[in-house]
Amino acid sequence: MSLMGSMDIGQRALRSHGLRLDVHSRNMANVDTPNYVRRIPVLNATEEISFHGLLNEMKEDVFGIGTLPLLQGGVVFNGCIEDPTLGEKIYKPGHPDADENGYIRASNVNPMVEMADAIMAQRAYEANLALVNITKSMAQRATEIGR
Repeated sequence: MSLMGSMDIGQRALRSHGLRLDVHSRNMANVDTPNYVRRIPVLNATEEISFHGLLNEMKEDVFGIGTLPLLQGGVVFNGCIEDPTLGEKIYKPGHPDADENGYIRASNVNPMVEMADAIMAQRAYEANLALVNITKSMAQRATEIGR
């Protein structure tokens, strides 16, 4: 993989995990908002290849030609889905969002789950930032060797 390929993977991952953090922070901000539905970020791999497919590709390339297969790994943010669990029903007659029986639906956001997900997203962001910095350092060293 080239240095620019590594930078591209890191850049896509930084964008994806940054958007993921935005979703979790928006959920946390609306933990007490009635009728708010928690959103779950969806991340997918850019390469749709199974382990079996990778082994077959490596068998053909490594043992036949002597090279590793060129895979453009990485992750991409594909939007959000709504959490299907329902929030608790609370009796509040006179509330603008109350139904005909006087109940409102509380937010279905669990702050502990959101914090755990946000911490995982932050750590993934930091790991990819380290990847970008290491790649940048390798490129700088390569230019120093060429002098």
